[in-house]
Amino acid sequence: MAAKKAKKQEVKKVPTFLKKGDPVMVIAGGNKNKRAIKGQVSKIKAIVGDKCDRVILDGLNLFTRHKRATAPGEQGGKIQVERSVHISNVMYYVEALKRPVRLVKDVTADGKRVRGYRDPKSDKFVQLEAK
Repeated sequence: MAAKKAKKQEVKKVPTFLKKGDPVMVIAGGNKNKRAIKGQVSKIKAIVGDKCDRVILDGLNLFTRHKRATAPGEQGGKIQVERSVHISNVMYYVEALKRPVRLVKDVTADGKRVRGYRDPKSDKFVQLEAK
């Protein structure tokens, strides 16, 4: 009987056009422990997870963590911790439109790929400024 080798599974990253620092609106979730964050606007603090499928939002989805003092000079107590939200529950937020939009990529005349969105009223591509 031949021994089978265990195949190492590759972790596929979730394709997304969101980046750190982008303004986003929470479109679903966040009702655990009576903390509704749906409809709130924040910025992406970090993109985390093995698949890069979760985001930490600045000032949203706060949970209380009880920390014990482990050293003589250290202080224990309650600490507010920002937890991650799944990336599918947030959308890019445009302040001028006051609504979330879906990001798309487009190619400019000189062949450069840029991020942007389609304006819902005129259906024209609006390029986002590079950071």
